[in-house]
Amino acid sequence: MAINDILKTALENKASDIHIVVGQPPLIRMHTVMTPMDLPLVTAESSLRMAKEIMSEKRLGMFDEIRDADFSHEIPGFARFRVNAHYQRGTVAMAFRVITDKVRALDQLGLPEVVQRLTYLPRGLVLVTGGTGSGKSTTLAGMIDAMNRRYSKHIITLEDPIEYLLHSQKCTIEQREIGADVPSFASGLKHVLRQDPDIILVGEMRDLETTSAAISAAETGHFVMSTLHTNSAAQTIERIIDIYPGEQQNQIRSMLANTLQAVVCQELLKRIDQPGMVPSVEVLLVTAAVRNLIRENRIYEIQNVIETSRALGMQTMDTSLKQLFLNGKISKEDAVAVAHHPEKLERQLVA
Repeated sequence: MAINDILKTALENKASDIHIVVGQPPLIRMHTVMTPMDLPLVTAESSLRMAKEIMSEKRLGMFDEIRDADFSHEIPGFARFRVNAHYQRGTVAMAFRVITDKVRALDQLGLPEVVQRLTYLPRGLVLVTGGTGSGKSTTLAGMIDAMNRRYSKHIITLEDPIEYLLHSQKCTIEQREIGADVPSFASGLKHVLRQDPDIILVGEMRDLETTSAAISAAETGHFVMSTLHTNSAAQTIERIIDIYPGEQQNQIRSMLANTLQAVVCQELLKRIDQPGMVPSVEVLLVTAAVRNLIRENRIYEIQNVIETSRALGMQTMDTSLKQLFLNGKISKEDAVAVAHHPEKLERQLVA
């Protein structure tokens, strides 16, 4: 069976992810649950053939050398996918994430109202964090969409790969894909300031060079958004600082304290009131008190600031989980499973 036929069948079943692994039938994920498709087992020969169907000769050559490849795939007039091809047990495997061209408005995503307020910031660094599949790209696309409808500005994105296709409305939007339009995030950020942007989206701050360039762009008066694979606001700040050598960490604390505006941490959970997913969200707004904690390396106190600043729009992950449970949207088991303090939350849910 051709890979595009498998992908079309998966979409008809409303799958979010499709996996090709030798020795199993193609697998689809629907609302977090992995389910085998009613198709023959994938063989080493068929997995390699499917990879060749969607990769150019140049990309295949690089894939054979590096043994991993990230790229996008489009079935014209049907759908787009974010793809990772890799080797396992000496055979080709692939993971597809369905990408929708339709950007959902922020007020349709189930996010706190404060996330909408972040789109009015004139400058600084905003980070949206969480694990793979937590909805980071959807949130960022929604934020760009809000600004695109409101401002006449220049937006440049650096993505690996491009997920949502963003169409210029009031803003002029340029989307650059790593590997196709620019060799790396660091290279793209090195040149982006000469391209006269107002708003910069960096798909992921994955290394020292990219992180440093993103923070420097925010320091020069640009509004910069990016992601990290972290699960809490405090962990996000620690992760950024720890990327730097020890002798540079005091300097980066000062830079981060001056530029960071907010951290939004997300988890996607299966709904029990209706089909679909709902986000649980932790929000840190970087107030004067938080800036002092970052400068003085008292990151461990940030959680207390979030807990006592609900009036400003801040909230902890566990507070969000508790509210979703009380509203009948998620199960107790799912809430406790992703809580930062599971035993404490379990006691609260019983009470």
